[in-house]
Amino acid sequence: MNALSIHITGIVQGVGFRPFVYNLATGLGLTGWVRNTSAGVDIELEGQAPVLDEFVRRLRADAPPLAHLDEVDVTAHEPSGYQHFEIEHSEAVPDAFQPISPDVGICVDCLRELFDPKDRRYRYPFINCTNCGPRFTIIKDIPYDRPKTTMAVFPMCEECQTEYTNPADRRFHAQPVACPECGPRVWLEMAPGEDSGRSNIGRYTLGDDAISGVQRLLREGKIVAVKGLGGFHLACDALNPDAVGRLRERKLRVDKPFALMFPNLAQIEQHCLVSPDERALLESAARPIVLLRRRPSSNIAAQVAPGQEHLGVMLPYTPLHVLLFADTPHPRPLVMTSANLAEEPICTDNVEARERLSALADAFLMHDRDIHTRTDDSVLRVLPNLGAYPLRRSRGYAPFPVHLPEAAPPILATGAHLKNTFCLTNGPYAFLSHHIGDLENYETLQSFEQGIAHFERLFRVKPEAIACDLHPDYLATRYAQERAERESLPLIPVQHHHAHIAALMAEHGLDGSEPVIGVSFDGTGYGEDGNIWGGEFLLADYAGYKRLAHLGYFPLPGGDAATRRPSRTALGLLHALGLDWDDALPTHEDLCYEDRTAIRIQLERKLNSPLTSSVGRLFDAAAALAGVRQRVNYEAQAAIEFESLADPDETVLYPFGFAEGQVDAAPAIQALVADVLAGKAIPQISARFHNGLAAMVRDVCASIRVETGASKVALSGGVWQNVTLLMKTIPLLQKAGLQVYIHHKVPANDGGLALGQAVIAAFQVRSQTSPDV
Repeated sequence: MNALSIHITGIVQGVGFRPFVYNLATGLGLTGWVRNTSAGVDIELEGQAPVLDEFVRRLRADAPPLAHLDEVDVTAHEPSGYQHFEIEHSEAVPDAFQPISPDVGICVDCLRELFDPKDRRYRYPFINCTNCGPRFTIIKDIPYDRPKTTMAVFPMCEECQTEYTNPADRRFHAQPVACPECGPRVWLEMAPGEDSGRSNIGRYTLGDDAISGVQRLLREGKIVAVKGLGGFHLACDALNPDAVGRLRERKLRVDKPFALMFPNLAQIEQHCLVSPDERALLESAARPIVLLRRRPSSNIAAQVAPGQEHLGVMLPYTPLHVLLFADTPHPRPLVMTSANLAEEPICTDNVEARERLSALADAFLMHDRDIHTRTDDSVLRVLPNLGAYPLRRSRGYAPFPVHLPEAAPPILATGAHLKNTFCLTNGPYAFLSHHIGDLENYETLQSFEQGIAHFERLFRVKPEAIACDLHPDYLATRYAQERAERESLPLIPVQHHHAHIAALMAEHGLDGSEPVIGVSFDGTGYGEDGNIWGGEFLLADYAGYKRLAHLGYFPLPGGDAATRRPSRTALGLLHALGLDWDDALPTHEDLCYEDRTAIRIQLERKLNSPLTSSVGRLFDAAAALAGVRQRVNYEAQAAIEFESLADPDETVLYPFGFAEGQVDAAPAIQALVADVLAGKAIPQISARFHNGLAAMVRDVCASIRVETGASKVALSGGVWQNVTLLMKTIPLLQKAGLQVYIHHKVPANDGGLALGQAVIAAFQVRSQTSPDV
């Protein structure tokens, strides 16, 4: 007889790993035990050497689909004489930690049981097993066991307990396991003062009647707040323009697109073009929102995504969502948008929902399984032949870690002001948080602070340093400053665009031994010279960066007012480039003579007209000059609508100049204005602008390669969410012999910024403690 001790780290709790180990060991006739700890999973095994070898091989090869094994340490020792194989009670290890599984969409087995009249969980809205269901949103602490989740208040009935303790059962040690007898319950309640109308629904309705009541309300054009996995959604009939319009009015969301939930893939394909890769992403365990091109024949209400050619769609990912579409011969797609007023965090608590959402929703579909961590839906696109491209990383993906190229000390990075996420590092892992949102109000700041405290507890991180953005007025920066001072920790400010490039390097596992050409394009980022950067070409590694080129500065008359009114940005750009403000320009429809006179004086006297090198603002100006949009009500609206109009067959480009590290937009904007005044079509103008930008990126990167020898190009920053620009730029760079890196694990926008801050700070801390770094 031989004996092995095996220690495994990775996503190995809450994914059916112990049952898998138990069945594998007993099937091979081995003895010993397996247990969860705060540090991972430990296994003791005894048996014949060839059988032990087979166990280790199959442990790696046949692990459950949701498991991710990072390290498998195997040590041989003398046998102890175990007679059986058992699952032992979990053990808390002081200061130890492990990754945690994200929430998982409903699996095919649970979906089958949900609609099986003979099954005891028939139509039960909280059916789950070891292969699906809530994880991250319900866990309070590790090890991942029921007492440390929000399911602790639901004692298992005898039948559930039998399944939970039966190694041959799919629900063996499934922590959220429940049934109608012992688990959470769902109910419908009307908002205060609301009349159920034709539906004739009582004030409170339970179970199946609650589901059917919601269906009737939605058919009548009502808005229902639905408590889901990571928070409440506001739902309405996506084919009903009046209902969608009311939702916009109540939510104070003028044009920003709503997400949609469809009952099945077949209906999605009726309204959208779906590639095989997009189909696979929609049906994946993460069940994200996927941006798909809308079919011209779709009758989805125009108010769902005004001015857009893409729709954000998802499939039902919880049994409760599935039931909302059941028992109707022709189920209709639903708007499923976060339940909040504009810029507030998503609502999670029943009492909070009644207080905050009563003016938004006509009714509430609630349940009594608490949500410990609010988690918005993730949003992704699929790039042709390049794979998934994340725009928002949250439910289904967070808190899955990014594996670092080198072990990091405990670091907290507080992220950006907009699209905030934070990041904690510990050893080989960077734990990038779920989507927090824009830090524009106290409620979101509270969510940010609570999230940090939760992650530090889960992953046993006591920061040795805090990283933040260079901008002194960001709430995330102020939090970092105050905490660093309070706890006497080093504070490491990181330049915004350097962080973008470092995040991309980290997700690709680049060790920083050779610098990359970082092309960081976005809307705004505080520069070291005090100006607003956003059109940057950096030679960057984790140690630092050199700003080798950038878009020439131009003023933003009125500062933030210009970001809300691209017409002002356009006039600031023309002024900086020495181009006339022709009376026939579309911008003048938004700005009267008096406005233009005041702006001209403002620019000439340099009053409240901060300088920017932002490509995001350049897009705003181009969209305004082309006549697409003069005012915006959400970030990048003008640029998004400008992109959506681009003619894919246009090959002409607007040329950009480049000399002595400055990108000159004058020839491109001069050509654009000439086309506008000549009456050229906007799709033509948009395409020529995109073509010119892509060619400029290639030319500048090629020049930097000649100057420095660097041949790796990293494309990061929110502008690179413009897929038209991205897909034009990549092949040009590749044909020029450059190796291109883009995001696949974290967003190119500010949602990935904290990862870059963390790895830069980690390098600095290591450098101070080890001179050889």
